[in-house]
Amino acid sequence: MGDAEQISVGIVGASGYGGVQLVRLLQDHPNVKIVYLGGDSSAGKPFYTLYPHLSHCIDLMVEPIDLDHIASQCQVVFLSLPNGLALKMAPQLLEKGCKVLDLSADYRFFNLDTYKKWYGSERDDKEIASTAVYGLPELYRDRISQAQLIGCPGCYVTASLLALSPLLKQGLIATDSAIIDAKSGTSGGGRQAKTNLLHSEADNAISAYGVAGHHRHTPEIEQICSDLAGHDLKVQFTPHLIPMARGILATVYATLRDPGLVREDLITIYTAFYRNSPWVKVLPSGTYPQTKWASGTNLCYLGVEVDQRTNRVIVMSVIDNLIKGQAGQGVQCLNLMMGWDETLGLPKLSFYP
Repeated sequence: MGDAEQISVGIVGASGYGGVQLVRLLQDHPNVKIVYLGGDSSAGKPFYTLYPHLSHCIDLMVEPIDLDHIASQCQVVFLSLPNGLALKMAPQLLEKGCKVLDLSADYRFFNLDTYKKWYGSERDDKEIASTAVYGLPELYRDRISQAQLIGCPGCYVTASLLALSPLLKQGLIATDSAIIDAKSGTSGGGRQAKTNLLHSEADNAISAYGVAGHHRHTPEIEQICSDLAGHDLKVQFTPHLIPMARGILATVYATLRDPGLVREDLITIYTAFYRNSPWVKVLPSGTYPQTKWASGTNLCYLGVEVDQRTNRVIVMSVIDNLIKGQAGQGVQCLNLMMGWDETLGLPKLSFYP
């Protein structure tokens, strides 16, 4: 595909970890040309001064955020910004004819009152927000392919939902019995300096945070779980910080309705559920995933087990929090929006070990 046929893409908020993953993925995408990198704090600097390892292949400057300029240059815009900023930009970009993919929480919620409760921002974009599609392709592929505005899910949420979705959709688990014990690498906290992410603080340690429903991903997980189950439900979600750069492991426990189900039954159910999902790999019986397998890829690996003593299903889900949990998910949604193959331009295998 030549340059004339490529679509022009801009990234607002290119300086963070999500932004640099997008730059790296889109640079390799055959149908895309990056024409704009935006960010007010770094405006006027060559992008490679932020990420010197890209100096040989990215010669774009970081530009100020000017929506008229962005819309005149870009057919598609990724918003990789702190929560509360995309909601001010997306309506104008959509009005000017751009497709918009938001990597923050601004367009993830069906109910804006839930967003306001957890994120604090008042909303005057309700009409636009009602057109947003939740960007988890494995669940909402058809809607994504018709959408102009996508709210891409959070990283913990992606790992958790891919583990839970078949159970909820098939009504296999007791209501409110799901427990999600999840662990993330430090890049999930972003590039900005934070005391708890300093090497001296985070290394040789593991710690829980956002316990007892206090993490902002809890209502997002519950929203989609309730949508799948067809009724309101709650989950117990506890995130942990692990001293590694990237990766998430979510171990999900739930009580089975049918005590006769065994591991092989569930592997069959999961394999069928994800038969058209090229990025989800259900592992063979008795195999449990490692974060390293998914690192640098857009893959999710799922291991499934049943404990017949306790009548619980245990599902282990691993993703790269910056790829399938963020930038790669956005590119996967872009592929669907443009009618391209879902796997186009996305990394399929990690470097191992």
